[in-house]
Formats: sequence, structure tokens, C-alpha cells
Amino acid sequence: MKVTAVLLAAGQGTRMKSELPKVLHHLNGKPMLWHSLQALKPVSTEKLVVIVGHGADQVKDFVGDDANCVYQEPQLGTGHAAMQAEDHLKGKVDYVIVSYADMPLLRGETFQQLLEIQKKNSGPISMLTVIADDPRGFGRIQRKPDGTVAAIVEEHVATSEQKTIKELNVGVYCFSADWLWDALSRIQKNQQRGEYYLTDTVELAVKDNLTVEALLLEDHLETIGINTRIHLAEAEAAIRQRNNQDLMLAGVTMIDPDSTYIEAGVTIGKDTTVRPNTYIQGTTTIGEGCDLGPNTHIKNSQIGNDCQVFMSVIEQAQLEDNVDIGPFARLRKGAHLMDHVHMGNFGEVKDSVLGPGAKIGHFCYIGNANIGANTNIGAGTITCNYDGFKKHHTEIGENVFIGSDTMLVAPLKLGDRSRTGAGSVVTKDVKEGSLVVGMPARAVRNLEKRDTN
Repeated sequence: MKVTAVLLAAGQGTRMKSELPKVLHHLNGKPMLWHSLQALKPVSTEKLVVIVGHGADQVKDFVGDDANCVYQEPQLGTGHAAMQAEDHLKGKVDYVIVSYADMPLLRGETFQQLLEIQKKNSGPISMLTVIADDPRGFGRIQRKPDGTVAAIVEEHVATSEQKTIKELNVGVYCFSADWLWDALSRIQKNQQRGEYYLTDTVELAVKDNLTVEALLLEDHLETIGINTRIHLAEAEAAIRQRNNQDLMLAGVTMIDPDSTYIEAGVTIGKDTTVRPNTYIQGTTTIGEGCDLGPNTHIKNSQIGNDCQVFMSVIEQAQLEDNVDIGPFARLRKGAHLMDHVHMGNFGEVKDSVLGPGAKIGHFCYIGNANIGANTNIGAGTITCNYDGFKKHHTEIGENVFIGSDTMLVAPLKLGDRSRTGAGSVVTKDVKEGSLVVGMPARAVRNLEKRDTN
């Protein structure tokens, strides 16, 4: 049995008031098209087909090898859009799911249920429906006495009695493939709008005395369609709620889920607590037993187990286990804090590795540096890594003590167990076990040389 899906993504989305194609607007950190593709991939045995039109090149660039993109021109309705997939799919698949890229909250489980219903259906179509008080322009579903679908009644032709029907057509279908291509060739163009409608396939099936089954969705939030930025915000809230609930069921604690923003694709281990007003984005992974926030922003970073991040910003950085930072710490691209590193408030690290047990006091900047294990960086220390033209490296050994307000002028190397006095400006390499002070700093003694007199 071969299954694929045709995803309709050709619309212009004029009500979005945007130069960006509607299906590329972000929802929970990913383009809405991404959500639809992710939901359909597990159901499909064959490559998906995306029907593109407005902003086709941008959409194709995003889709890449995840699906075959087929151009619809001119755009003459949903039935016409589905027709464009015939050359790619005719004779190659048994079932075709047709859905919309601007309905990104539909779950993979829902598509799977729809497919299972169609496998058991003696007729050619199974469709999704929903019960809702607000019809939002969707067609009403009329049922036969046996519970199968008798008709879809569009709102503009519905009688007063028909308008009381609360079961609505979602617009998502699973077809027996061979029947679909023949049915699409029989659809008549709508005389008022000059378009071909996919809903007409239901009428064709009923006229031929073929069974049309319907799967009634319990979660009406899945059917949110996005046509405006208001709809986008509604969908954002719904998908964030869903994502947060899934994480909490997996063992993550959220003090206030409504003020916790975690994007799709983020993974968080059990027994981690996420506090209010925390944003976790991109390709971020977080281990177990961490305490994050409040007022924390983490993006494209890896955080180990039992870390504490308090009121801080982390981007493209790595924290190993038992690291604590903040408040008001900032880790920039390339920051790597190894086990048991402590970083105080108003510190900043970029393109640097801090060895196990290293400690950074407050008001520090560490850039383009390697810092050895158990080294202490005093408050106000700066690695002066940029000379106006190039970045230079600083190497600090193990068990080093850097006094407060030290300026480390790179390129520079400080040996193991060396020390700097408070306020020093270090411009030359420092030998192991030496103490340097002053501006520019000079060695005053070797801390490890014993007096033999």
C-alpha cells in the first residue's frame, strides 16, 4: 500500500499584508508549512507533493528535498490545485491525502486516523469534519441516516435550517487515488468564480452512490486556518499550549505555562523547571534537573544536567553539567562552560572554553580564550582580544587567580598557578607560578620559588 499527501500552498494570503508567502510565516519558531510537512511525513510512504504558486521560489527553497514542488498557474481553485499532482502520482500510489499548508495544527495522528477510515471505506473519499458554533464560512455537513455524508452545503447557498447545522467541513480529505484523478477531470468550473472546487468530488461520489465517510475531530483547535495575523496569533497560542502540555506530561515543570515560550524542536529532560517569561528557541537541548529562568532567553544551545540559569541570555553556547550562571549573564556564540563552572552577574563569554570548576566574577568579558580548570577570574576582568583589525587568543592555565579589574591584552598566555594583582594590565606572557602586578604588569616574584637563606 502506497500513500502520499498533496499539500496546497499556492495561495497569496493577501490578508496577511506581507511580502512573505503566507505558508512561510513562523508559528512556534518554524514556518507554518514545516508543521504540516512534519505531521504528514509519518503517514506517507511516498514523497509528499506541495502545490506552490505565490512566492514559489521561496517556498521551494524552504521545502528542499522534503517534497516535490509542483507549480500551479493560473490558480483556479482547490480542485485545480489537486489536478496539478496527477502527473506525479497517477498509477504510483493507492491513497492520496489532500490538506492545506495554512492549517498547521492538524496532528499526524489525525491524518493517520483519516487514512485508516479510508482503508476500510468501500467508497472513494473520507473527510475531516468538526463541530463548532462559529462556521467561519465552512460548508455544513449533511448526513444520511446511516451516518455517511450526503452533501456539503456551502454557506452562501445554505437555507436558514441548514445554517443551524454545526458539523462543518474542514476541507481535508483522503481519496482512493485512481478514483480521484477521474473525478477531478469531471469537476465543472464554478460559473460565479471561475474556479474548480475540491468539495465537488464529494457531490460526484454521492451521485454515483459511493460512500463518503467522515472523521469527526474532537479538538477543534486543529482546524484553525490562518488567513490573517490575528489567526496566526490564535494558532501560536494554541500550539504553544499543546507543546507545553506535552513537555509537562514528559516530566518538565512549568511554574506558569502561559508565560513560558518553548519552540517546536526543543528537547528538555525530566525534572527540569522552567520559570515564567523564559524563551527557549531553535535547536536547543536541555538535560535533566535544570532550573531555568525567570526572564531567561536560550537559543540554539546545549545545556547539560543540573544546571541553573537565572535571568540570563544564552545563544549558540554549550553548558556541561552542574553549571550555574546569572543573573544578567550573557553567553554568545562559541561559549563552552565545562562541568561545575560558575559565572556571576553581568558577565559575558564569547568563543571561549572555561575548564571544569572555573569561576568568573561579575562584570567580566571573556572572548577568544581558553581557561583552565579551577581558575578564578576576578570581578571586572577583561580579555582585550580585539585590536581593531583582528581577534587574538588568550590562554589561561589551571588554578590561576586573576585579580579584580585585570586587563589581559591578547595574544597572551598565563601559565598554571600564576596570579595577577588587582588592576593589572598584562601585556606579556606570565610564567607558571608567577605573580604579576601593575600597568604594564611586571613579575614581582615566583610564588613557587622558596627562599633558601
